[in-house]
Amino acid sequence: MATVRLWSDDDAAADPVVSAVFADIRATRKSEFVNDFWRALANDRQNLRRVWEDLKRVMIAPGALDPLTCELVYIAVSITNGCQYCIHSHTAAARAKGMTDAQHGHLLAIVGMANQTNALVTGMGIEPDAAFRVG
Repeated sequence: MATVRLWSDDDAAADPVVSAVFADIRATRKSEFVNDFWRALANDRQNLRRVWEDLKRVMIAPGALDPLTCELVYIAVSITNGCQYCIHSHTAAARAKGMTDAQHGHLLAIVGMANQTNALVTGMGIEPDAAFRVG
C-alpha cells in the first residue's frame, strides 16, 4: 500500500509540471498508461521531473548497451535490492523488448549465482586479486 497519494489524471491536469511530465511519459512510451511510480512521485513535482529526465537519459536514449540489456540489468539490481515493483515493471518492459523465457531463466540463475558468490567472498574477506585491479 502506498505511503503517499497517487495522482490521478485530473490532479495532474491542474499542475503544469506534472501534466507536462505525464504527457512526456505517454509520448515517449507511446502508451496512455502512466504507472503508479510516476503518480506517487508527482507529490514532489521537481523530483518527478528530475527522475523522469534521468530515466530517459539512462534507459531510453541510445547508449552503449541495447534496450533489452538495460532492462536485464535493471531487473538484476531490483532483485538484489528486493524491489518487487521494479522487478515486475522491468520484467514486463524486458518482455516487451523481446526477452524470452529462456533469457529470463538464465538471468535469474546469474543473479542467484552472483548473490551466492558475493556473500561467500564478502564473508571470507577476500581482497581483489592484483590482476583484477585497474591502474
